[in-house]
Amino acid sequence: MFILIFVTLGTQDKAFDRLILELSKIKDEEIFVQSGYTACPDTLAHKDYLDEVAFEMMLDKADIIITHAGVGSIIQALKRGKKILAVPRLAKYSEHTNDHQLEIAKKFKEEGHILVLNDGDDINEKIKELKNFTPRPFISNRDKFLEKLDELIRTI
Repeated sequence: MFILIFVTLGTQDKAFDRLILELSKIKDEEIFVQSGYTACPDTLAHKDYLDEVAFEMMLDKADIIITHAGVGSIIQALKRGKKILAVPRLAKYSEHTNDHQLEIAKKFKEEGHILVLNDGDDINEKIKELKNFTPRPFISNRDKFLEKLDELIRTI
């Protein structure tokens, strides 16, 4: 069964060639990549950047989201109940300035929201695992935070 995999590499101004190499190993799935600053081979359907409407349409349409481990991308997909495979950008490959995405991915994984592709993992095995994965629903604390902030401001 073919599925649509939407891959978003974020807007970081560093290439994410390691993930593009992993994507080339995926067999028998439809893949579309928002590539950002990363060069993509013509064998992958891709566009450098999607506008907000097109990005949200791809999120809605996709069966699986593969993303860098940016909080915004993960939360946007979680709010739609999507199955997510996060691939943290790593400083040792000059994909980011530090390894904060490892911590982000670890936290979302521990909470049962996503799966993570780490160095040495087989991407096809992770996709197979993801197909049978039921993500824990994401509950935002935004409203509670704003309520507390409002209370704090009123006491000033």
